[in-house]
Amino acid sequence: MRADARRNRARVLEAAQAAFAADGLLVPLDEIARRAGVGAGTVYRHFPTKEALFDAVILHRVQGLVEQARELAAAAEPGPAFFGFVVRMTRESAAKKDLIDAVAGAGIDVTANLAEVNRELRESIGVLLARAQRAGAVRDDVGTAELMALLRAVFLATHRAEDAERLTDRVVAVVCDGLRAPAAAQ
Repeated sequence: MRADARRNRARVLEAAQAAFAADGLLVPLDEIARRAGVGAGTVYRHFPTKEALFDAVILHRVQGLVEQARELAAAAEPGPAFFGFVVRMTRESAAKKDLIDAVAGAGIDVTANLAEVNRELRESIGVLLARAQRAGAVRDDVGTAELMALLRAVFLATHRAEDAERLTDRVVAVVCDGLRAPAAAQ
């Protein structure tokens, strides 16, 4: 891909992320093109359907979480790295409530299209969890599957609330307290 095409694609993705987060999937591709400062043909050349663009936005978002988790896996203090990641991940989900609401009602199966990156996310979160457990910061009886279920539960329970971000922060604080190893909780 030429340098200008890469730049245009990045501009379209950035504009789409903001548009989907603010207005959901009802945003026309022409509006995303306008926000990106490119023609509609440029958007369609990179993303032939709105679903393809949406998949690319979600892929980019999850890849960012994977990168964050991998960077934190080398942190000197595994406990704070783990809990910091959990808080950031849930806050980001709370901030994207319109986007997730749109997906839930649109019939788009993003999990089928993003299976590999979702596997990478689970694995990198598993590494953070295992390091925090070895450091004595997180209970030993919690696995990656339980942690992912808790994180999904936090999101599902809070994303439609009137003050979702504040409620998410409060709920995730309780979840983090429950995840702390008994000696670390004191």
